[in-house]
Amino acid sequence: MAGHSAERVPLARLPSGVELETTVHTYDGADDGPTLYVQAAQHGREINGSEVLRRFHEAIDPDELAGKIVAVPVADPLTFDRVSYTTPEQLDSINPNMNRVWPGDEEGTLHERMAATLWEYATGADAIVDLHTGSPNMMPHVVFMEDDAESRALAEAFGTDLLLSEQAGDDADVEWSERDFGGKFRVAATREGIPSITPELAHNKEIVEDAVETGLTGLLNVCRELGMFQRSPVENGDWELARNHLGRVDATDSGLFVVESNHELGDEVAAGERIGTLYDPATYEVLQEVETDRAGVLYALTREATVCGGGKLLSVALLRD
Repeated sequence: MAGHSAERVPLARLPSGVELETTVHTYDGADDGPTLYVQAAQHGREINGSEVLRRFHEAIDPDELAGKIVAVPVADPLTFDRVSYTTPEQLDSINPNMNRVWPGDEEGTLHERMAATLWEYATGADAIVDLHTGSPNMMPHVVFMEDDAESRALAEAFGTDLLLSEQAGDDADVEWSERDFGGKFRVAATREGIPSITPELAHNKEIVEDAVETGLTGLLNVCRELGMFQRSPVENGDWELARNHLGRVDATDSGLFVVESNHELGDEVAAGERIGTLYDPATYEVLQEVETDRAGVLYALTREATVCGGGKLLSVALLRD
């Protein structure tokens, strides 16, 4: 029977004995079809995905839906309430980032238990969308696993101006494993045989209309691509395909970073282009002449001038066919 239901689901138990819960929305269509699982706010400060799901809720007519949609607007209440990326050490010192522990462990740390609970919903799906939100220093994009044709099709349907394929496991460089990317939700789901994408809508901590509209259109496009709605996907950006090489240009020391280039996010750059200067604000000594490390698409560029050694200054994705 077509309709919508909302269920409060316990994710874990806090030291005080209070149950940590979230809400799972289920939309049952009037006709048979695939199941889509979509979640937002794994990282609590990334709230544009949650707003996308509110508007998605308003846009869905179960009587016109073929299949089922399972939606979780707040995947990690711990970080959501703290407007943070990771959870406090007191709650999970071993796995502070929920997006590094999938498929989770029902007897593990707090985040592992939370992931294990949601994993039960996710593994019943035919496709997965994990909504994230980058910073104002990053252009909106969609990430999918390299050489997974079904995930790429979802990414193309979702849209944005940049699609990033990500090499994984043995095909990736050392940084991939050092950063525990094998525990990302999208990676674990794709390895389980479920086509999955991660849209990064850009901007966190504030509702940004352009980002939300891009996310809503993209999510509806995924449903259309899956045949859950009758209409074909609509235009949602003029996407370019590139490879997320995980590399980035980092600050070699702490200081002030001055952007001196006129390049905007999304511009194509050559290797060795001068982007700015990092200097010591006390002595005026130049600490680093910041240049692009390779040719491709400039998709992240920090505009915050005060940086610490090792902090990311820019990222360039490799263009591909």
